[in-house]
Amino acid sequence: MNGSFFGDMLQTIAERGRALLDRTRPARPGAARQSDTLIELCEALLSGRGEASGVALAREILATYAALTTGPRIAFFEALASRFGPDRTRLHAAVGRWQKDETEETIAEIHHAAEPRRQELFRRLNLAPGGTAALVRMREQLLDAMDHRDDLRVVDADFVHLFSSWFNRGFLVLRRIDWSTPANILEKIIKHEAVHKIRSWDDLRRRIDPPDRRCYAFFHPALVDEPLIFVEVALTREIADSIAPILTAQREGLDPEKATTAVFYSISNCQRGLAGVTFGHFLIKQVVEEVSRDMPRLSRFVTLSPAPNFAEWLRRERNAEKSLALSNEDRALLENLDIEGWWQHPDFSEPVREPLMRAAAYYFLRAKTPRGTPVDAVARFHLGNGARLEQIDFLGDGSEKGIRQSHGIMVNYLYDLDYIEQNHEAYAQHRSIAASGSVKRMVRSAPVELVPVSG
Repeated sequence: MNGSFFGDMLQTIAERGRALLDRTRPARPGAARQSDTLIELCEALLSGRGEASGVALAREILATYAALTTGPRIAFFEALASRFGPDRTRLHAAVGRWQKDETEETIAEIHHAAEPRRQELFRRLNLAPGGTAALVRMREQLLDAMDHRDDLRVVDADFVHLFSSWFNRGFLVLRRIDWSTPANILEKIIKHEAVHKIRSWDDLRRRIDPPDRRCYAFFHPALVDEPLIFVEVALTREIADSIAPILTAQREGLDPEKATTAVFYSISNCQRGLAGVTFGHFLIKQVVEEVSRDMPRLSRFVTLSPAPNFAEWLRRERNAEKSLALSNEDRALLENLDIEGWWQHPDFSEPVREPLMRAAAYYFLRAKTPRGTPVDAVARFHLGNGARLEQIDFLGDGSEKGIRQSHGIMVNYLYDLDYIEQNHEAYAQHRSIAASGSVKRMVRSAPVELVPVSG
């Protein structure tokens, strides 16, 4: 109700500002009025001081932008990159004053002068009714344009900078998603499930309605009924090593009072325009607190995570002339992976088990990016949040997608509340990976004559 009230109030301000703008602008023929370019409107917004007229102008800019086709939209992004950067004249003058007099005031002036004009433009656009949602969509379209346009990254950096503040954890609201949640939100949960596709309303209900299932999402007051990110949770007796028993329609329910483990088996972002704005770790920590408060008997909090790039990495290792990850014997056994349906036949799958698990352990513990971080993005997320690599699961995901992306491999990351901070600090400071002894023991010692292959 509060969101609706403030939205109506902004709408009223915009309407009055629109009337004010029409009175203060020179009268022109309709066709000439349309010649005002989007960039001119942005310059006018930055140069204006009146709040009512500013809200109206911001609304006009966003409406004009929304009507653009792909070509003009990219031209607008180019203009944002080239014409709305820092005021260099002001910046040079500020640096000169600081060199003569190093005070807090001259330092502050450098800070203000160095800020790209784009950031203030986005702040003013955000005043329009629905401005935040419009800017999130704008950034999503910018990401599409950036596939072959590195020159637009400066614009994206400003979006990320501002969104990181606007979507600060202090503004986010955690809500449980259940069968009584409004249908328009449930539809978005179905649409944005990125890990294990929700195939029907019945499938959704099996994930959020039973007593041993939970789903939680973060919301932002400026994006009404738009979940930002959500997590699906299964309450179990043991650490789950396969996704099929969790998702099957034929499973038997578990009394939550008998559960000892909360399994986070799917985490999905709903807003592509917020990619790179990190709030997933806040979600996990708050859900752990929420579930612990409701069910104090729970003693373990683990994920059942995919390894979406493992199969591609392993393909490169198998094709490489030399590899630290694979012995010649492992290579020979892994040829079974080329047999169609290998995972469905024990004669083919069992010989694969040990070499595949050894390769997976190497992948998670030793395969690194040039920056020294794990090559696996899911691992970077959980390890960076203080989790421990607890268990690697053979054929944890036998779906077509799971076999294609990871040869069925899944992973459990353990969130031990007593060690989260310690693990996080070790990873942040030294890129140290917290892992169980069983995972560490799986990594084969590499022959000395082999050289590493980049991951």
